Amino acid sequence: MSTAPATLVIGATGTTGSRTAAQLIAAGRRVKAASRRATPLPGAEPVRFDWYDPAGFGDALGGADRVYLVPPIGDPDPAAVMLPFLEQARAAGVRRAVLLSSSAIAQGGPAVGQVHRALPGLFDEWAVLRPSWFMQNFTGTHAHADGIRNDGTIHTAAGTGRVGFVDADDIAAVAVRALTDDRAPDTDLVLTGPEALSHDEIAALLTEVTGRPVVHRHLTHDAMRDRLAQVIPAEFAAMLAGMDRAIADGAEDRTTDTVQRLTGRPANGFRAVAERELLSV
Repeated sequence: MSTAPATLVIGATGTTGSRTAAQLIAAGRRVKAASRRATPLPGAEPVRFDWYDPAGFGDALGGADRVYLVPPIGDPDPAAVMLPFLEQARAAGVRRAVLLSSSAIAQGGPAVGQVHRALPGLFDEWAVLRPSWFMQNFTGTHAHADGIRNDGTIHTAAGTGRVGFVDADDIAAVAVRALTDDRAPDTDLVLTGPEALSHDEIAALLTEVTGRPVVHRHLTHDAMRDRLAQVIPAEFAAMLAGMDRAIADGAEDRTTDTVQRLTGRPANGFRAVAERELLSV
């Protein structure tokens, strides 16, 4: 009996990778769960993977015919490590690649936008997921969630700009369809939740859901950049602060029907996600 080809999930312990791997496993798919420590995942084959250690690429790619790509976090030039990997993946027999990007970064734009531009030339079957900002930024391990837990504050330079925040479960559901449908999307997909909300509105909703006061502190672009630069590289801090400024200017004030179209169900709303993740712990 031959072994079915696997889906290599890079970042399988992360926010979207863990959910994508779990949903693939639930659907009966063979999964190679890639992480820096080869963390065991029920139902998957753990494999060690580090973007900055090409010596491990071959083992990770063995037996895989498709891959879910989560770029290295905090790297302002992910193409430098990702493109050599993708070329090796194609040579190893990977035929479909699904890349996690961002709604804020278009094809050919900075950082992962360069990988987006290269992907269609490397694979006949592909998709680029461009989710809006994650709802889990306020419930998980993101700095926003830490601020909410520590002192009930959210700091941004986004002003009153609205964002179509999206549930990571919905991102994973779209990723699974993009990886497993008979025909790949062969395009980029902007993913949002059902409504666009300001950070002030997010703070108010979190206050209602948790019963604990949460406030949004409005910072200038420079103040936000400097705050971020205390914990992440300056270039990356400047890029993130610039994204906040774009939000303030209305760049993320939109919703799409992508989750509904690809999964057949509506995208999850912020209140439901907050109740699911904050009231069950």
